[in-house]
Amino acid sequence: MQAQHSTPETIRFQQTDETDRPVGRSIKRGLINRCPACGEGRLFRAFLKSVDACAACGERMDHHRADDFPPYIVVTIMGHLVLGGFMMTEMLLTLSNWGHLAIWVPITVIGSLALMQPVKGAVIGLQWALRMHGFGGHGDAPEDELPTRGPSA
Repeated sequence: MQAQHSTPETIRFQQTDETDRPVGRSIKRGLINRCPACGEGRLFRAFLKSVDACAACGERMDHHRADDFPPYIVVTIMGHLVLGGFMMTEMLLTLSNWGHLAIWVPITVIGSLALMQPVKGAVIGLQWALRMHGFGGHGDAPEDELPTRGPSA
């Protein structure tokens, strides 16, 4: 007799018809400039300007709010890389201040520009996966805001 193997089912604690949005997959798709929903359409129409909607699946992207978070991430990453590289260079070679400026300023600028778009795409993918800022089909209002009531009589 053959043993029947059943596939494990996803445990759901709510009865919803919403599809799952894996965070890791959504961030990876954003990193490679792809729509976090389908992975096919382009995420940016210009260097840091996102498309209004995905050309492949139609998912709206115009209501994301990446704001200043991508630059903060880029500054943190580049700061660690440049500082570590500077310290290692200083241990191995004796360079003047001008020599260090000639090496590290271009690396910092080019690296920051190269990282900015993928990091912004990853932030948009994270927001999409977590249904933030309109990606979940609801308004972008604070959850603790109470509905306004008429005057009390």
